[in-house]
Amino acid sequence: MLTGDATHQALAHSLELPGSLKNQPIPENKPMRETIKDFVGIAAGSLPILDPVYDFGAFQTPGQEGFANLRPLFTNNRYVGADMREGPGVDVILNLHDIDLPSESVGTVVCVDTLEHVEYPRRALEEIHRVLVPGGLTVISSVMNFEIHDYPNDYWRFTPEAFRSILNPFANSFVGYAGEEIFPHTVVGLGFKGDAPNLDSFKSQYEEWQRQQLQQDQHKPFSIKEAVRSLTPPILLPALSAVYRTVFRPADSAAVK
Repeated sequence: MLTGDATHQALAHSLELPGSLKNQPIPENKPMRETIKDFVGIAAGSLPILDPVYDFGAFQTPGQEGFANLRPLFTNNRYVGADMREGPGVDVILNLHDIDLPSESVGTVVCVDTLEHVEYPRRALEEIHRVLVPGGLTVISSVMNFEIHDYPNDYWRFTPEAFRSILNPFANSFVGYAGEEIFPHTVVGLGFKGDAPNLDSFKSQYEEWQRQQLQQDQHKPFSIKEAVRSLTPPILLPALSAVYRTVFRPADSAAVK
């Protein structure tokens, strides 16, 4: 029977990755995904959007300037970009664990592909609920079947049921997903602080968005990582993960906090 180190060595040898891939680092930024921009666009165009709009996680990482900008989706609203650090797209520094805003002072909160990086997401949703005005809306998204991406930390993966749970402070909510139903890559949600508006237009566009995402996923070619993972016995997956992180992540990344 192979020891842990021997298993790692055997898997590393079996991968035989090309040199160009062996030294390729995992991106340490948090790129905006086209999938999410489309979903936010659907929400912005089909639901009542109250002012002001606060976008938590608005920092645009290098190479994403412009593309990751959600302001054009809210041209008729007062938009405020919020994040934990200064940079492109950020108007104000705010902490989702303790939002430095008065209660009932925000009309709409956008928080997309950010909650996996928040250590206490339930607390974050409680704070979002607190700062929203009665009748306010939050639009959220996060990932499930998705690689670890430190920004600066990556804590969570959410199922649709997890989103329903963290949206409990809201009187009404909607939860959906993109990808395979049994293992979606993306989970999305809406929280309404009060009665939900008519969702017919939103739901019809959401269902089309969901259908298009599934079609795109079915036509994507397998990556090397996905192919190896699909052929690896489940008992060896933890060792495979360790090998992948060693091969693809820069040697000094473990020291980066």
